Amino acid sequence: MTVTVAIVGRPNVGKSTLFNRLVGKRIALVDDTPGVTRDRREAEGRIADLKFRVLDTAGYEDVTDGSLEDRMRQQTEMAIKEAEVILFMYDARAGVVPLDQRFAQVLRKAGKDVHLIGNKAEGREAQPGLTEGFKLGFGEPIALSAEHGLGLSELHSIVSQAIDKAAEKATGEIAEMDMPQVEIDLPEDDGSTEEGPALRWDPKRHLNVAIVGRPNAGKSTLVNRMVGEERVLTGPEAGITRDSILVPWEFEGRKINLVDTAGIRRKSRVSGKLEHMAVGDSLRSIQYAEIVVLLLDATIPFEKQDLQLADLVEREGRGLVIAVNKWDLVEDKNKALADLREACERLLPQLRGVQLVTISGLQGRNLDKLMKSVFIAEQKWNTHVSTARLNRWLAGMTEGHPPPAVSGRRLKLRYMTQAKIRPPSFILFASRPDAVPASYLRYLTNGLRDAFDMPGTPIRLWVRGGKNPFADKD
Repeated sequence: MTVTVAIVGRPNVGKSTLFNRLVGKRIALVDDTPGVTRDRREAEGRIADLKFRVLDTAGYEDVTDGSLEDRMRQQTEMAIKEAEVILFMYDARAGVVPLDQRFAQVLRKAGKDVHLIGNKAEGREAQPGLTEGFKLGFGEPIALSAEHGLGLSELHSIVSQAIDKAAEKATGEIAEMDMPQVEIDLPEDDGSTEEGPALRWDPKRHLNVAIVGRPNAGKSTLVNRMVGEERVLTGPEAGITRDSILVPWEFEGRKINLVDTAGIRRKSRVSGKLEHMAVGDSLRSIQYAEIVVLLLDATIPFEKQDLQLADLVEREGRGLVIAVNKWDLVEDKNKALADLREACERLLPQLRGVQLVTISGLQGRNLDKLMKSVFIAEQKWNTHVSTARLNRWLAGMTEGHPPPAVSGRRLKLRYMTQAKIRPPSFILFASRPDAVPASYLRYLTNGLRDAFDMPGTPIRLWVRGGKNPFADKD
């Protein structure tokens, strides 16, 4: 049994620091600047033997004018409704401020299990502020230092009691049932045959999908449309998203971990510490993902930054799907689609055949088609080819186009095998590995992509040399 714990409070009291402490990783951006966190983020928290779901929220602002701060407030209130335990945090060194008192009124109306946390309580300077905490009406505040890990034992007691209450409630509501035992026979081999490649993937396991692109391309709007709720902040302002937010989602029975990322501008235009942190978080999300959806703006597609992001995904070895958003704004769709496909093949030769889908995140158009392309990219990314079939293909390729002679000596390509999948990676054994020209390796890579149906998939091809039996002899 588990519970959901939400960390709430006004800006810059240390909510994200405590979130990182409970999760055990620095996944939420932390800075002294107020208002760094904007979306609510969730992860699995742990204190000793307890595991629970923890929510990080934006700093509470008492505004209702439709501004960005107002939308941040709404996200915080949604987290309060979702959680069973509320950790109401304030700055013990600064004491209780008027915004803390207004937020306390909101929490009292929510009727939740609220516990007052006085953060930054290390040292004597925090004692007056801890005493002031009584005026908020939630009893004695818990002295905590999220930065140094002090006071976690009290949080352990709070979460433990909440888990026990939830377990008792579940026991009272749900009668015990005998669940049937289901046996699943799994094949011992990977299914590779001489007739074709094996696709090594489990369609029931979760899939990590990161959505990346330039600022204001519509990434957050797309995520909200896919999951069917206002899960992340959106708006006309560019650069709203700062943290990379993981959103669990289920599509046609498949569990998907969607990751909404901050917009990535050209390095020369990135300014300020916060934007550097946000961009770094987005780049780490590409490494975390298995499939990356590169979102383009249909009105200005294939900017230089789009091409650099696509090249980065290829170098990281992740599966790629290009989604052209805001397609509802395009007038001559047939001509625009033809131009997009031509530009894609011309500008991204290293990803020849990559899937390109036109969508509208605002109107929800072609989202099923986008997910179908994601699943196809995942299948190609898991392709495995038997060694015998690879070497028959290699013989045909070298017969049609023999490797060139280097320094008057003909290169000999002995054999090839696949080293791993995700992405498909191959080892070519040659007589002189350092002398194989890059152009010939590109010829073989494109041949692999065409012969074994891996369009748009990153392919790794390493050249190795066999051991010379006469090297140690006089």
